[in-house]
Amino acid sequence: MDRAKKKTLITVLVLVTVAAALIVGIILTDPLYTSEEDISAVMKDAVLHEENKVDLFGLEVNPGLISAIAVTLILLVFALVVRIFVIPRFKNIPGKFQLFLESIVGLFDGIAKGNSPHRNGFLGAYVFVAGVYIFTSTVFELIGIPVVTTSGHSLSLPAPLSDINAAIALGFLSYFVIMSGGIAGAGLRGVGRTLKDFSLPLSMSFRLFGAMLSGLLVTELVYYYLALSFVLPVIVGVLFTLLHAVIQTYVLVMLTSMFYGEVSEPAEHRDKKKKKSKSSRRQAGDAAIQTQ
Repeated sequence: MDRAKKKTLITVLVLVTVAAALIVGIILTDPLYTSEEDISAVMKDAVLHEENKVDLFGLEVNPGLISAIAVTLILLVFALVVRIFVIPRFKNIPGKFQLFLESIVGLFDGIAKGNSPHRNGFLGAYVFVAGVYIFTSTVFELIGIPVVTTSGHSLSLPAPLSDINAAIALGFLSYFVIMSGGIAGAGLRGVGRTLKDFSLPLSMSFRLFGAMLSGLLVTELVYYYLALSFVLPVIVGVLFTLLHAVIQTYVLVMLTSMFYGEVSEPAEHRDKKKKKSKSSRRQAGDAAIQTQ
């Protein structure tokens, strides 16, 4: 038997084993058994965080705030360690970790330069920080750090952006960054360009919140029914989390860089584009008349 057939056979056996384990788990478990808490209460608390609060220096806060503080500290410590111990040892022929860092930074810098060719220094830094924060904070919920709520229940820390307050804060921060690009590129006219898209921060905020919340609700629903709590939560949780992390990072970074590049474009370049578009329309009209 050649290697290709062996690999195919092993893959089939693994899939059959996983499927069999899932089926056996469901059969051996009462499918009607659920947790004592009503599913609607579980879903409502996952959105509003009205009941499961966490104590923070005597204040009752949403668990998402604890997650946001933890993610921020992790990223700051990681950045400090890299800056002190790693960057001074960079070489002309990069190693694996150096190549990884340079690839990530180059990816976001390329997005900034591609969408904002005129002013992209600060934009590249912002989309890098925002993208890394969104991805890390989304993947953070996979760690499953347990905390005890003020009511005595135990829960794992969610993704920070599953809290609507965090999503709104990041959406408005991106909007103000876009506005700063408009001011730097065109002065007060840039503010007018940015204010035309007044719904942008809301759309960014609710897009982030909706994506994070959908993954959270699906995972909560799967864990709620004991019959589905074999193997499936691992697959659903990991796939949904990674998918949301990649998609939402890409969406916010692209939207921010595109709008930033549009509002920060100098007036002379806009005038040239308008003239080119008018001339191309005239040429198209003349060609249509000649054809007729």
